[in-house]
Amino acid sequence: MGKDRGVTYDDIVSIFMTPPDVAIPAPAVPDSSARRLRDALEPIATQGWWSRAASERVAALGLGFFDGYVWGRAASLGTPPAALVVSTFGVFDPVVLSAIYEQAVTVASRDDVLEARAAGAAESLAAMVPAEQAEAIAAPLLEALQSVDGLGRPLFSALRALPVPESPHGRLWRAAELVREHRGDGHLAAVVASGIDLLAVNVLTELWLGFAPGEYSATRMLGPDLVGDGLAELERAGLVADGALTDAGRTCRDELERDTDRSQHHLVEALGDQLDPVVARAEAISAAIVAARSFPTDPRKRAAG
Repeated sequence: MGKDRGVTYDDIVSIFMTPPDVAIPAPAVPDSSARRLRDALEPIATQGWWSRAASERVAALGLGFFDGYVWGRAASLGTPPAALVVSTFGVFDPVVLSAIYEQAVTVASRDDVLEARAAGAAESLAAMVPAEQAEAIAAPLLEALQSVDGLGRPLFSALRALPVPESPHGRLWRAAELVREHRGDGHLAAVVASGIDLLAVNVLTELWLGFAPGEYSATRMLGPDLVGDGLAELERAGLVADGALTDAGRTCRDELERDTDRSQHHLVEALGDQLDPVVARAEAISAAIVAARSFPTDPRKRAAG
């Protein structure tokens, strides 16, 4: 995905949300409480850009799909410099991401892009989820999310500082998005602590999920040369051989996942016995979202974020 003002939402549906002729098997990811919560909520959390309602509102502001995603997600931070956006997003080509962000902020105001995402996500969810079901997930999640601290979590903390939407569907979307950013901030901290750089961690993750080298990294704007550099680094470290993870490589990525899970320990603890009901309800709603072609059908994409 790059600068994409010629790409329509119907193009996005055709590329990402139309079931393939041959079903793609789901990747084998851990079934920890933190991971189950994250995966159950992912389609809900991303209705601020994957849904038609949000995408069309963003397009009406003059933004394409990807620059709308970049500016919309960064907008919780205010209007930060591009270097801060690159830092908090983590796993995108810094040069390309900076250029897209710097252009997007000249096209639409922060308030307008935040409102477009929120209104579109709520509209999308309202078409698929009864209000009482939305609130049954939103209420325990928001209570738990308010109880955890924001140490080292810039995107989570900035998003939590925004007013919570009033409708049950808006509250559901915000709660899911908060969980997503909470985990994302924790994951980047785990990546930094591991010593693995941006290029290598992209390739490591895509191989761990069953993608071919570069297949997922391309959506992070990493071209073939950069993917090749990341692959070469992993090969030198003994984590990849012949284009596949070695045992050491799988162990390395599994450890990174465990560290990410540990970063969400306090959130899982705060949810307590509400976690399993929240996950079950969210999984049912997310299945409806995928069936409605409002989220990518590839289960590897869902697991990768």
